[in-house]
Amino acid sequence: MHKDDPVRLHHMLDAAQEAVSFVEGKQRSDLSSERKLALSLVRLIEVIGEAATQVSKAFQQAHPEIPWPLIVSMRNRLIHAYFDIDLDRVWDTVTDDLPPLINQLENVVRKQEGR
Repeated sequence: MHKDDPVRLHHMLDAAQEAVSFVEGKQRSDLSSERKLALSLVRLIEVIGEAATQVSKAFQQAHPEIPWPLIVSMRNRLIHAYFDIDLDRVWDTVTDDLPPLINQLENVVRKQEGR
């Protein structure tokens, strides 16, 4: 494990938790009408992906339960196709994909911190 891996894991976890909290009480249609919400969620997903790219390959290999390639590819899609973002996919990512990722990250962090 690289010395910065725990920091990157916390960045991923914090951004994922924040994104999920932003959609509490919201519906998919809110992304179309609330530009700040949409931009916030996109940015938080980008942060998760960028932090994931900074986690060492050895750590990633030791934790295959975390979908590293999918996380990074989502980040790349958002960064490079910024002009053509699918808000349905953003919504699905936050509501369907991030809650299980949060659980996985919490488990990994807990193990790393010896809890």
